[in-house]
Amino acid sequence: MTHPSHDSAGDDIALPDQAGHLIRRAHQLAVALFHENLGRDVTPVQYAVLRALEARPGIDQVTLAAEIALDTSTTAETAVRLERKGWIVRELLARRQRALYLTPEGQALLAGLRAPMVSMQTTLMSVLDPDEQQALMRLLRKLLAGATPGQAPLPDIPASD
Repeated sequence: MTHPSHDSAGDDIALPDQAGHLIRRAHQLAVALFHENLGRDVTPVQYAVLRALEARPGIDQVTLAAEIALDTSTTAETAVRLERKGWIVRELLARRQRALYLTPEGQALLAGLRAPMVSMQTTLMSVLDPDEQQALMRLLRKLLAGATPGQAPLPDIPASD
């Protein structure tokens, strides 16, 4: 097992050993592969919103924001964009909340993105063997479950997803 490289004073971690730096680079790779496989009509955040609405039709924007770990203003802006594209509808509820639903066009879009998403996931994980893939997913979920206050952890997701 390798240990992080430290400077001679022991109070610094070399950039290639910084978890945040590696996570950022992995995120860049994931976003690039997302666009390469799914195109540019939908962003990764929009995709997350659409998938959440597919799973929970009629969810309100605040609950949706918590479920996909976005702030409420970004979630609201994304919902407006998706509504303009014709992929969702927003219904006004009490206390100025909105319930969100996929339109038939949004459902068709998601159906067309399923195979490209599988391809993207396969490509992203291809350098890892199956045990390493499972370990990475388990460790990422564990890391996110331990999010600090003010950060939204991932909802409980079965390990097989």
